[in-house]
Amino acid sequence: MKITLEQIPLAAGRSFHLLLTPGLNDLYYWHFHPEWEIVYVEGATGTRHIGDHISRYEGSDLVLIASNIPHLNFDYGVTTDCEQVVIQMSPAFVGMEFFSLPELQGIRDLFRKTAGAIAFYGETKKMAGEMLKQIPVMDGFGQLMRLLDTFQCLARSDEFEIIDARPVESHDNFREQQRLKMLHRHVEENFREKPDTHAAASLVNLSMAAFCRYFKKATGLTYTDYVNKYRIDQARKLLLMDRNVTEACFDCGFENLSHFNRTFRRFAGENPSAFRKKHRG
Repeated sequence: MKITLEQIPLAAGRSFHLLLTPGLNDLYYWHFHPEWEIVYVEGATGTRHIGDHISRYEGSDLVLIASNIPHLNFDYGVTTDCEQVVIQMSPAFVGMEFFSLPELQGIRDLFRKTAGAIAFYGETKKMAGEMLKQIPVMDGFGQLMRLLDTFQCLARSDEFEIIDARPVESHDNFREQQRLKMLHRHVEENFREKPDTHAAASLVNLSMAAFCRYFKKATGLTYTDYVNKYRIDQARKLLLMDRNVTEACFDCGFENLSHFNRTFRRFAGENPSAFRKKHRG
């Protein structure tokens, strides 16, 4: 999967962005951004994928990630309800002259040793996680003070694992991003029709062979599988909205229920009736 440069919407007058439980568990979001990030996940077991490091976390996770380090969203594939607090800090925040104060030496050293990422565990994870959960209900000044308290807690801890990960070397993938956006938009507009690989290849001026190689390398899927996966994603939304299985099948472009059921099970891991019963029951 191609890596995505995420644009962080830092509000005017703010040095960090707060994101609560983004709910991206269905999205494989392999991305990076210049902002530093601290993320706390509670009530979930999932995948920790940062750079070349891949591991499982159990129950909760707390990780500090340096600037431009590629990582996967921590809720990817999570099927339980979970709570997340994500704070993304501008590079200027970490480089503030403020951190040169002697009282903040511990925090300064914390950021210096986070060349890639640091995962915390034990009592440190529990204490710092509770601090981060309090931040959303505070005003701007209170949020900053609690964030510094959190970093001080982490700086004093020896309950951590350093994750070796390298930053993205070049941001010059704009052309590839634009090409994939064009193809995704084409799928959004035409997913109810039978997948047409020739039309998609023509859209980005590639031969069939070149397009098939390019698309599989960029997304990990063939074009037909990509369209069918998108169809199933749309069908799941319809089923959550209390549409019946037959309606979801034909509204998403499938020609018969047998093909729909097989494809749904392939991408969702269960048949559409079971999915609807579980989530609407």
